[in-house]
Amino acid sequence: MKYFIRAVTLSIIITGLLLSWATFASESESVGAATYNEKGELVLPEGFREWVFIGAPLTPNGLNNGEAGFPEYHHVYVNPDAFAVYKRTGRFPEGTVIAKELVLLQSGDYPDGSKNAASGRGFFAGDAHGMDVMVKDTSRFSETNGWGFFNFGHHAVPYERTAVAASKSECAACHTANAGKGMVFQSYYPVLRR
Repeated sequence: MKYFIRAVTLSIIITGLLLSWATFASESESVGAATYNEKGELVLPEGFREWVFIGAPLTPNGLNNGEAGFPEYHHVYVNPDAFAVYKRTGRFPEGTVIAKELVLLQSGDYPDGSKNAASGRGFFAGDAHGMDVMVKDTSRFSETNGWGFFNFGHHAVPYERTAVAASKSECAACHTANAGKGMVFQSYYPVLRR
């Protein structure tokens, strides 16, 4: 009986260590969907609309004196393996890819751009009109707090197939100044608030 209890205890300890190691490994290893071509350009992520949808912020022109920086809906998606790690740890792992598709508003009935619908007055999504992507890779993008920012065009589909990383003064500057250490505007996405 004494040996049986020791064997069971040892089995539980080993199982716990293996589970801890597996969790650590999955959180410390790179995950993601970033693919680069031979020139080092990011390839437009495929299937991003099937990733985890985290939200659709909107800053319309009608509420910003006609001069919103990004007057479209931002349909934002995260690759599923990175989101799974984020849910467990509260941090995006290496290899995280966040895709932001810009979607125009439908033409409005009112000066603020809103329109009437069966559900009431509001803002409604129109056509896709741009694609931005950010990739977490601390070695490749050390000068921009570990994230690379890419623009695949601010125009109707189809988007460019590849994109070069934006300069430090472009997207990264705004994220550094306003999104905090993690570089992601987590407060705008309920599923990211823990």
